[in-house]
Amino acid sequence: MRRRYKSAVFADAIRSVCAILALLAAAASSSAEAREIKVVSGTYGKNCGASRGNATADLARQCNGLQTCRYVLHKAPTGTPSVRCRTDFRAEWFCAGTEFHTAALSAQAEPGSTLVLSCVEGTGAGK
Repeated sequence: MRRRYKSAVFADAIRSVCAILALLAAAASSSAEAREIKVVSGTYGKNCGASRGNATADLARQCNGLQTCRYVLHKAPTGTPSVRCRTDFRAEWFCAGTEFHTAALSAQAEPGSTLVLSCVEGTGAGK
């Protein structure tokens, strides 16, 4: 009789631990929702009259699916205004499907300039 009691208590304990682990896993997966970059637009030289989205394909190729991306401007896309105009660079992207972000480099942007896109949630002071 004593052995059967220990066995039942042990089985109950195992079920309880499994239930707790399942709850923790579910909570972790819902709070750790996929926070990947999904590029909407990349524009080089909008301030000089360039077409919106002229760098979208390259920006998306380098950054889509990442949590953080260091995008380095290489050469000006075709159709970018002349070098006499100091061009800017603007990126727009989504995180977790609904969080819209935008970032820009000033009108001194040139090949070699870097812009960081991120979907990492801040957890520091003030968050």
